[in-house]
Amino acid sequence: MSILRRYHTEGNIYFVTNVTYQRSPILVKNIDIIWKSIENTKNNIEFNMIAWVILPDHFHFIIDPFGHDISNIMQRIKMSFSSYYRSRQDMRAGKIWQNRFWDHIIRDNDDMNSHIDYIHFNPVKHRYTANPIEWHHSSFREYVEAGYYSEDWGQSEMIYKKVTFGE
Repeated sequence: MSILRRYHTEGNIYFVTNVTYQRSPILVKNIDIIWKSIENTKNNIEFNMIAWVILPDHFHFIIDPFGHDISNIMQRIKMSFSSYYRSRQDMRAGKIWQNRFWDHIIRDNDDMNSHIDYIHFNPVKHRYTANPIEWHHSSFREYVEAGYYSEDWGQSEMIYKKVTFGE
């Protein structure tokens, strides 16, 4: 197996994608332990989640790690979730996540906005809902309340720039 080296520079903000093993649809059913795992990690490593969406088999986050190693943050979230999930399912072993995760360093304001839009449109893209406001497991409502989106944003097909989002 090759050694993956991530580019780390102070001040980077990351778009990350994590996918469950064999795309098992376990995340929304266990949303409480996803949040518990995120909070546990935040208690040890300071970071800010700028935008997020959690779908049944994967999640996307935009994270400002405040100079911390994004790999360490993702590892802690995934390990914490795995521990809670195995305990809940009375599992002694077994894969919960695909190996590694996909990341992209946000380059500028346009790149940030494109990735935030992608995150918020993702439940519509995957046909879980017809409108982002209907999906409760994302930061979309926070962005509507802050005035960045209207409630009816994203009801039609989105057109993205040539950007890879890690799915």
